[in-house]
Amino acid sequence: MPKSRIRKKADYTPPPAKQTTAIKLSNRAWVAPVMLAMFLIGLAWIVVFYVTDGSLPIDSLGNWNIVVGFGFIAAGFGVSTQWK
Repeated sequence: MPKSRIRKKADYTPPPAKQTTAIKLSNRAWVAPVMLAMFLIGLAWIVVFYVTDGSLPIDSLGNWNIVVGFGFIAAGFGVSTQWK
């Protein structure tokens, strides 16, 4: 029975090195304080509304004060998307 030919395998060549580029991160030191401030303002707004039985922070808004408080909290989450 004839012997099969042996195939030569190509030598391993590593892929070319990737060029690394420096990522310039801008200074976003303002994001965390603003985000936390928005969260705390929203929380305080809702707590004050419930503790004062709806007479504060703005009496004319009535139950819409809850929406304002959650609006501050939502704005805090919006600001948090800028955090790197």
